[in-house]
Amino acid sequence: MFIDSHVHFDSFVEKGTFPELLSHAEEAGVLEMVAIGGSSEANALSLKLAQEHPGRIFGCAGYDRDEATAGYDLSELRGFVENPLVKAVGETGLDYYYTAETATEQKKLFAENLALAAEVGKPVVVHTRDADEDTVALLRDYASAWKEDAARLGVLHCFTRDTAFARQVLDLGLMISFSGIVTFANADPLRDVVQYVPDDRLLIETDAPYLAPVPMRGQHNEPAFVVHVAKQLAELKGCSLEFIANLTATNARTLFAL
Repeated sequence: MFIDSHVHFDSFVEKGTFPELLSHAEEAGVLEMVAIGGSSEANALSLKLAQEHPGRIFGCAGYDRDEATAGYDLSELRGFVENPLVKAVGETGLDYYYTAETATEQKKLFAENLALAAEVGKPVVVHTRDADEDTVALLRDYASAWKEDAARLGVLHCFTRDTAFARQVLDLGLMISFSGIVTFANADPLRDVVQYVPDDRLLIETDAPYLAPVPMRGQHNEPAFVVHVAKQLAELKGCSLEFIANLTATNARTLFAL
């Protein structure tokens, strides 16, 4: 059984293809999925899907970097995060690739998400791009404030950086999740990182509807395709697909307290 630890369901619901997505996932053995938040609308949908599909879809709620200048409401976020069906705060984080001009606002918002996660004792789902130093600095403060199980601190999702950055993330206590990017032809450096991540820190995800893995490139990504990510990891780790499926599912259950 596979767990897709990071799915954006918004577009599937809007297009009316959500039931088809669930059917495909079940056929592929992807029986549990984590619905990611990031805005008021995404947070509300994540919770709604968790309510409608208990034990199959699990909620998250957070404010991502795009909300940094959008007049966000932290009291509303707290209401989502305190719901038992919401298993993590996220996604949230920093992205200086597209919006470096809002770095100050992004850091403030990320810190507020992290403070809330530490307060309520729920892990954080982190996005970072071209912001390694600031991401690590803020996560270091968060790790110091964390009072719960050290294995549940959080995850650096859709990892794309190098081994040196992976080492910093792992030293802080976070898990690392790999997406379809690890299957891309130009991803040899990322495949090297897979070898470095300990078994108990490894997660898989699609980040659907983005980043469809080989051999599904060019299609809208969906949770069923996470099996291709797992196959790549099994090949790199020199183990069976069943082992990777069970390992990453166990890690997801630990992190999100499923």
